[in-house]
Amino acid sequence: MKKRLLLVCCILLSLTGFAQDQYELNSGWLCKPRSQVSAGGQALSSTSYPLNDWKKARVPGTVLTTMLENGDIPDPFYGMNNKRIPDIYDVGREYYTYWFVKDFIEKPSGKQVWLKFRGINYSCDIFLNGKQVNSSPYQGMFMRKEFNITALLSKTGRNRLAVIVHPPDPVGNPNGGQGGDGTIAKNVGTQYTAGWDWIRPIRDRNTGIWDKVYITRTQDVHLTDPHVVTLVNGNTATVKVSADLQNTSSRSINGILSYTIAGRKVSKEVLLASNQSTELKLPDLLLKDPKLWWPAGYGDQSLYPLKVSFSHQGVSDSQTIKVGIRQIDTKWNATTNSREVYVNGKKIFIKGGNWIISDAMLRFSNARYDAEVRYHRDMNLNLIRVWGGALVERPEFYQACDKYGMLVFQDLWMSGDCNGRWDDPKKLESKEQRRKYPDDHQLWLASAADMIKMVRNHPSLAIWCGGNEITPPDDILKPLRDTILPALDGTRWFVDFSNSLEMSKNEKGINGDGPYGIQPLATFWDKRDYPFNSEVGSVGTGDMESLRRFIPEANLVVPQRKPDSVWDYHHYIAYDRFVDAYGKSADLADFTKKAQLVNYDQYRGLMEGYSSHMWDWYTGVIIWKTQNPWTALRGQMYDYYLDPNACLFGLRSGSEPLHVMYNAGNGAVMLVNNGFSAKQGLNLVVKSFDMQGKSTTLLEQACDVAETSHATITNIKQKVAELSAKKGSFLSLQLLDGKKKLLSHNFYWLPDEQGMYTGLNELPESRLSIKAKKIKSGQIRVTFTNPSGAAVSFFNRVSLLNGKTLQRILPVFYQDNYFSVEPGTTKIITIDYNPKVGEPMPNIRSEDHRGRVQTVIVTQ
Repeated sequence: MKKRLLLVCCILLSLTGFAQDQYELNSGWLCKPRSQVSAGGQALSSTSYPLNDWKKARVPGTVLTTMLENGDIPDPFYGMNNKRIPDIYDVGREYYTYWFVKDFIEKPSGKQVWLKFRGINYSCDIFLNGKQVNSSPYQGMFMRKEFNITALLSKTGRNRLAVIVHPPDPVGNPNGGQGGDGTIAKNVGTQYTAGWDWIRPIRDRNTGIWDKVYITRTQDVHLTDPHVVTLVNGNTATVKVSADLQNTSSRSINGILSYTIAGRKVSKEVLLASNQSTELKLPDLLLKDPKLWWPAGYGDQSLYPLKVSFSHQGVSDSQTIKVGIRQIDTKWNATTNSREVYVNGKKIFIKGGNWIISDAMLRFSNARYDAEVRYHRDMNLNLIRVWGGALVERPEFYQACDKYGMLVFQDLWMSGDCNGRWDDPKKLESKEQRRKYPDDHQLWLASAADMIKMVRNHPSLAIWCGGNEITPPDDILKPLRDTILPALDGTRWFVDFSNSLEMSKNEKGINGDGPYGIQPLATFWDKRDYPFNSEVGSVGTGDMESLRRFIPEANLVVPQRKPDSVWDYHHYIAYDRFVDAYGKSADLADFTKKAQLVNYDQYRGLMEGYSSHMWDWYTGVIIWKTQNPWTALRGQMYDYYLDPNACLFGLRSGSEPLHVMYNAGNGAVMLVNNGFSAKQGLNLVVKSFDMQGKSTTLLEQACDVAETSHATITNIKQKVAELSAKKGSFLSLQLLDGKKKLLSHNFYWLPDEQGMYTGLNELPESRLSIKAKKIKSGQIRVTFTNPSGAAVSFFNRVSLLNGKTLQRILPVFYQDNYFSVEPGTTKIITIDYNPKVGEPMPNIRSEDHRGRVQTVIVTQ
């Protein structure tokens, strides 16, 4: 039976050919510091060399992640532990120079076998079965490399790979400056590793085989880096495809290069000379009525599988990629004095978040990427900017952005702090000297070209940027802009740096970013900022449960203007009078609860203020920042452990595609419509509630709003001021369609005439009831009912708990959170999560502002 099955498989292969196949070398690695190894690469890569005392290594990963997993260092993200880990600047590069060894099985089979590295940091030498693999230097953090190892494979199939990885040079002095003394930027790599104002130094500077390693099998013709371009014109799309082909044989080969998409096939006969490498373009394809890819909030994220193949004598090498049919364009808006972005011919108001990196120690995973990008989608954002002091994000990040509809603004590796925009006494060299960084400009350009090829097919990629707050040097900028990008991509907006005048100009003709601290809410509405602001942000401290994950018990104290040492080490930003407006904090739990009120208000107000001036003051805004790759205490919508705080839900509210809102500056009730169609026949209901739950109807009115615009409906400032004067008040705004379906609900809490919120402390005890039911695996529906005659059930924080440990399950995706339920109403939310096999049914816990905690069991 087995022989017959094998025969059938062989016949099928002979008829259909076979695709390029590969597997990842992601387990079974061992490592040892070079200082403890006397043998060289030839000996170490022999399977006879003993590895009995070598330690397990994490690949992909870094030396530091390996040391942590082996228990050699404490968790650097907890407390002050990072200070207990030797810094490479003090102990020298040799301390973090490591050998990595991997045994694997691969028998010679007549196929071409390739060893592929997707990233090492910073330089390495590679050995296989006693032979050196790389004949020229392999260096630079952002260079993919592949080696044909067919002739080096062992006839027995037992192979050993040995790689020595050297740290960056120089490593930089982590002296507290942005990027330390700046010299880390002499390399082509991440700059944050020497420390920034949101992170402490990464002690090994991310040394290691930090990205994926593959073994790939192909035929004599090797197909690489297919390139797909889509152009959209009304209800048709043009698809353009090219691919790189390499003939590894000593004979010429003729064959068919083809691609297939949406059931259509395009082919071309080609002849490849012996040992020839070339890029070949295929004929264009016109698709009618294609399913388009849209940013989140504007339409579906349709993706087509596109298969590119080279066939010769019935055998093929192929790659299949997912393609989103879409076109990115930009135009200058003369009213705002800024660039505006178009997708498929439609104008998009950019609501973005700044992203550093998923994990500062490069512990990447598909699941984490998916969760983080989903959080951004759930905040009703449509763009993520990848900051220039980090990296060109991995394909797995882009896959998540393709899936969730997040446009990507991708910086390349420059930052004004390290690369010489300003004089800085903490930098080793002058700003003029730092403008020449990195040391190897050709390596920078080669790395940029390679990373462009790696991610250019993703529909989410929308904008290339030369650097963060500074342009690259001219001999980098000009070839990048004028030669490399037009040749390798050419379909996206390229902006020379993140504060470029090509992005926006304020009324004084300058561009910039910020502010970065906490702001009075009216500022977001009343003060005109940069028209396309690449960085504006605020606070981000989590709740008590979040803080306990990384702050020792002794340091869990209410932060002061001069904070506790641990709070300071994790870069706390003070809340000052904004928390004090809720009354003096009794303890840290009370402080963090009040901080969530500030968090919610800050980010809702920020996005509402910018949206209220859409297309007349602004074409876009990007929040600094929406996530942290370590346990920082600033600028985050969720903590490092993926636990959301109130920032996320305030931003989610303020960024609603169709949104009703109250202008904190002039007291106007406004509508914002980000959609492509006008909204007519809407009903607006505005009510005020006092602390006892008594309601006053302020407005019931029919209203309309045009497509991608905002509209002012009326002004209720005086009425609200009168109702709020003594103890503050609640303000409920509801937008309904003609059938009374709720389209948008916004709920504000307003201070008294002294600017204080102490009336919240007089709220009666909540009478909210909660029921939770499992809808399907991984999804729960929770119903919250507040009876008539009760007070407002204010600011309920809902958590999904493990049914046994009663600890929060992370990550979890809440349809809404930190919400209030008005008297005589019911609120229903859904909760999504990934249940583990054998895990008990979870519980739901809810805590309101007054501290009433309810825990209910989820029913089947």
